[in-house]
Amino acid sequence: MGASFALSLARTRLALSLVESQVPAQPQLQWDARIYAISPQSQRFLQSLRIWPALDATRISPVRRMLVFGDAGKHLEFSAYDAGVSELAWIVEAGALTRAMWEKLEQQENLELICPSTPHRLEVGPGAARLGLESGRMVDARLVVGADGANSFVRREAGLKCERRPYGQLGVVANFQCQRPHRETAFQWFRSDGVLAWLPLPGGCMSMVWSTSEEHGRELLSLTPEQLCRQVAEAGASMLGDLDLISPAAAFPIALLEVPSITAPRIALIGDAAHVVHPLAGQGVNLGLADAAQLSQVLVAKPAQSDVGDPALLRRFERARSEDILVMRWATDGLAKLFRSPDAAVTRLRNWGLNSVNRMPVIKTLLARHALG
Repeated sequence: MGASFALSLARTRLALSLVESQVPAQPQLQWDARIYAISPQSQRFLQSLRIWPALDATRISPVRRMLVFGDAGKHLEFSAYDAGVSELAWIVEAGALTRAMWEKLEQQENLELICPSTPHRLEVGPGAARLGLESGRMVDARLVVGADGANSFVRREAGLKCERRPYGQLGVVANFQCQRPHRETAFQWFRSDGVLAWLPLPGGCMSMVWSTSEEHGRELLSLTPEQLCRQVAEAGASMLGDLDLISPAAAFPIALLEVPSITAPRIALIGDAAHVVHPLAGQGVNLGLADAAQLSQVLVAKPAQSDVGDPALLRRFERARSEDILVMRWATDGLAKLFRSPDAAVTRLRNWGLNSVNRMPVIKTLLARHALG
C-alpha cells in the first residue's frame, strides 16, 4: 500500500521517501500463492497510477460470474451482466503487482527509495516527525504514513492502540490446474469446516483459499499433492473436475485487527496497518488501495501552503474511510460467525437468506454494485 500511495503523489511537488526492507522479487513462471481479487474501483485507481497497463495481461483473469453456496445446498449467483458491468473483479498475482509498482517507483524524480532499510525509532515533534533507521540515518518528515502491515512498527511507535482477535483459523492457499473450464467464474462454499473459495486463473487454472480451523488447516498442509487435489475437488463438489496441484500449499493465520484511530499527530495508517478483516470476501487489498487513494486525494486537495501533517487534514482522511472500514469489518466478521454456528435454527436461517436473495434480482444487483465500489 505504501507503493501505491507514493505513486499517487508522484506528480505533485511533495518530496517523498519510501522505506522498504527489500526489493520485490521478479515474477516467476510458477503461479504466485498469494492472489488478489481486484475490484473495479481498485482497478481504476491502478489505471490512474499507470500500473494496470504495466501488468502482464496473460497472467490476469477477469471474474464475470460468482457462485456462493451455503452448507445446505442453497446458493447465490452474481453475474457481471446482471450488475451492468463487464467484470465483477480481476484476479492478479500479488508478486506481479508489487513488482510493477516498484519499477514505476524507480522512475519517479520526487521520490527517494531507501532500500534495503528498516526503521527502529520514531519521534514526533510539533513541526516534524523523525524516523530513525537501523543504518543510523534519520529521516525528517512532515507526515509519516504507516503502510507496514498488521504488525506495524509505525502504529506501535505512534502509540495507536489496536485490538487483535484471532479466529483460530488458517487460510490455506494453493493453485491447481482444472479438468473442466471455470468460464471466468469464482466459487465460494460456506461449509461446516470453513469457507472455501476458488478463484479463476488464466489457462484453465484456479487459486484456492480455504479458511478453516487450525487443526484442519494443518491436516491439509500434511497431505500429499494427490490427496490434497482429491480433498479440494470433493469439497467443491467436483465443479471443475479433477485437479492437479501446480504450486505447493501454504497457510497464514487469520485474525481480525481493529484500530480505533488510524491517525495521530503527523501519522496516518493505511492498509493492514490500519485494519485487517476476514479474507472470506477477498476485500483486504481493496480496502488498502482505497485508503491510499483517499489519503492522496486529501493531501492533493489541501491549500498550497498548508502542512501535510495538519491534524485537520488527517481527521478528514480518517472520517472519509471510517464507514467503508466499519461496514467491511462488520460484514466479514458477521458472516464468519454466522456460518460457524452449529445451531440448527441459524443454519436454516442463513441458507434461507441465501436462497431468498438469489430470487431477488434487484437486491442481488444492489449487493453486487456495493461490493464493486
